[in-house]
Amino acid sequence: MSNNANKELSRDAVQLLKELIAIPSFSKEEQGTAALLHTYLQGKGIRASRLMNNVWARSLHFDPTKPTLLLNSHHDTVRPNAGYTKGPFAPIEENGKLYGLGSNDAGASLVALLSTFMHFYDRKNMAYNLVFAASAEEEISGKNGIEALLPELGEISAAIVGEPTEMQMAVAEKGLMVLDCLAHGLAGHAARNEGDNAIYKAMQDISWFNNYQFPQVSDLLGPVKMTVTMIQAGQQHNVIPAECRFTVDVRLNECYANTEVLESIRSNVSCAVEPRSLRLKSTSIGMQHPLVNAGRSLGLQTFGSSTLSDKALMPFPALKMGPGDSARSHTADEFIYLHEIEQGINIYINLLNQVL
Repeated sequence: MSNNANKELSRDAVQLLKELIAIPSFSKEEQGTAALLHTYLQGKGIRASRLMNNVWARSLHFDPTKPTLLLNSHHDTVRPNAGYTKGPFAPIEENGKLYGLGSNDAGASLVALLSTFMHFYDRKNMAYNLVFAASAEEEISGKNGIEALLPELGEISAAIVGEPTEMQMAVAEKGLMVLDCLAHGLAGHAARNEGDNAIYKAMQDISWFNNYQFPQVSDLLGPVKMTVTMIQAGQQHNVIPAECRFTVDVRLNECYANTEVLESIRSNVSCAVEPRSLRLKSTSIGMQHPLVNAGRSLGLQTFGSSTLSDKALMPFPALKMGPGDSARSHTADEFIYLHEIEQGINIYINLLNQVL
């Protein structure tokens, strides 16, 4: 690809990202950005489809006898926090940066992957078909996002999931279980020696969560990490609480299945433990997968990611990588460097040139 062509793709990508930033697209409220992306693709002469707030397109010479590579990122955002000093929906260019909610997570990845898809869209005789998908509800791991869309896409052999990784390759990702725990006691008057304090019972289990270490530690993802993040108990100062509820955030490595960790937890604590979901599994892609080999040939590094993405919902090998820095995600005055978008497009194209 010529340098001029890359510059043109980059300019178009930045303009599209500005338009996306200007439209609020909170999870479950992505109608506006879905409409924009659908119209954008159609305007480029690409036949696009839409399911709820998910938008996707297939490469022109799609051959059902060939494997399919999915290029995916999300267009929903979290809500802006109170620390913003710039308008979250005002795409402001300043000192080589583009500010705006979703610019880094994951708007830059989305437009860079879309530009890459358009670059290869009408190429003939590729080893893989390409499918581009802009999905919804990623920030809440919703069921009407990529999980709902995958059955519409047909068989997928592998994917690149666009998230801010500074264009390095996340070859493994921690899974997530959120546990709602309930310790039962017996109500009584605080002034008398009666009742059974549910808080004290919960404290014993909380201590276990704080101190227990699962024996298998991943080379890429480290240990399973359990963190108590919320606790609620009691209604007034002089009543022994009969219930204490607390929430545990569990980040799993690829050594354990979610059900395996849940069973171990239940066998070690006295409280009732209910997972909100078992869907969000730890995932990894083989170190000799063609996508990983292609990235290494470009000098890209591999690492394990502690943050969750839609990769967790994909039952096929997926590589997570994209422009931007995860440390900027969900922060006030979120931004992406403009050069990161151009670099991202260039790396994506050079990587796929080796695979396709």
